[in-house]
Amino acid sequence: MPPHPSSNVQKAREGLASRLREIRKDAGISGRELAVRCGWSESKSSRVENARTPPSDKDIRAWCRACGADEQTSDLIAANRQSADAHVQWKRLQRSGLRRLQESTESLYQRTRMFRVYVSDVIPGFLQSPGYAAALLSSIAEVRGTPDDVSDAVAARMRRNAVLNNGAHRFSFVLEESVLRYRLCSAETMAAQLGHVLGVMDLHNVAVGIVPFSTQRSVWPMPTFTIFDDTRVHADTLDAASTLTEPTQVELYGRAFERLSQGAVRGANARALVTGALASLD
Repeated sequence: MPPHPSSNVQKAREGLASRLREIRKDAGISGRELAVRCGWSESKSSRVENARTPPSDKDIRAWCRACGADEQTSDLIAANRQSADAHVQWKRLQRSGLRRLQESTESLYQRTRMFRVYVSDVIPGFLQSPGYAAALLSSIAEVRGTPDDVSDAVAARMRRNAVLNNGAHRFSFVLEESVLRYRLCSAETMAAQLGHVLGVMDLHNVAVGIVPFSTQRSVWPMPTFTIFDDTRVHADTLDAASTLTEPTQVELYGRAFERLSQGAVRGANARALVTGALASLD
């Protein structure tokens, strides 16, 4: 069984606490001295280091300043917010099912100007037809044991995907060829889905690259992820999409996307892979 989402949140908090403790030790100061420099009680330092009290952004800035580690402040604040976001996301998922999860990202989608999406498992949500989305979300709801609100979730996903038709937003997709071949629905539904992908490939603000099975790879297939501008990454796991906002994390995923893109074919060659997958449905 996968770990419970709440345990992942706690691990993230413990990881942040451990990093703060190491920063203090590297500075060669005690918890008491840290408290004096930060202007708070020694017990607060202990609670933060043992992940009993989540630090605020202000606490992290003070901690790093007291330890002469200001260069680590940005990453640590991002990690702290990431942990808090994950906790909220888990609570929302448990309480509300899939529809609210779709709707929760609508404002993010509207703010983002450049989307970079890599997928190795299923057709990305942006490119899904209603029938394919219904089959996929039904499977997700069953596996996760969440409320069955698939019809509403599909409608919410389609509304969210209207952003594709807004020329102010740009999209770069890299799909593994296997994504076109995995059968998660009926042949008829899959045919409609692949036809939809071909249609989206004609949009001027959308670039679709496909990594063929036969490509000599410079990097291995990875779990699905989406980069929003240069500020945020959603990396898919079984129980949720992890939100990564540390600058070093976003930079790492950006490098991975560029490497994966190098093995992708585009234009007529990409369309040929989609039509080939369509033909195989007969």
